[in-house]
Amino acid sequence: MFKKLIKWTSVFTLVFQAGVAIAQDGPVMVTVDRAKVFRIDDGASAVIVGNPFIADVSMFDQNTVVITGKSYGTTNLVILDANNKPIVDEIITVRASEEGVVSVYKKSSRMTLSCSPTCEPTLRLGDNNDAFKETAEQATARNELAVQAASGGF
Repeated sequence: MFKKLIKWTSVFTLVFQAGVAIAQDGPVMVTVDRAKVFRIDDGASAVIVGNPFIADVSMFDQNTVVITGKSYGTTNLVILDANNKPIVDEIITVRASEEGVVSVYKKSSRMTLSCSPTCEPTLRLGDNNDAFKETAEQATARNELAVQAASGGF
């Protein structure tokens, strides 16, 4: 019984750590439109992101920073302690998701579909302008209708 408890504790620890970024060699990899938890041992008083168009960074608490990928590219993250001294200076690389995504090319024009399991249009930087704009307009209109319905607007 004790051996099983140790085994499952180890499994849960590995699963938990898989979703958490810890100071490391090389860049911290983040996916567009996804968040990654970045834990630090020393308490942080401020977080700074080099290019807020690439990643959004917010403090959850003094030991937890959440990084959200916004656009493709590389930037940096600086975390300061209570004395405004840098305790973390990491490179962040934001990349596209490759899971459940299909790209359809017509010459140099691209349209992206999210296929989980049925393929539907999705917004992805670098897609054909017309397809991107049409999908964005439909998504915006749908969200506005949902907000109206939730507030009793119908």
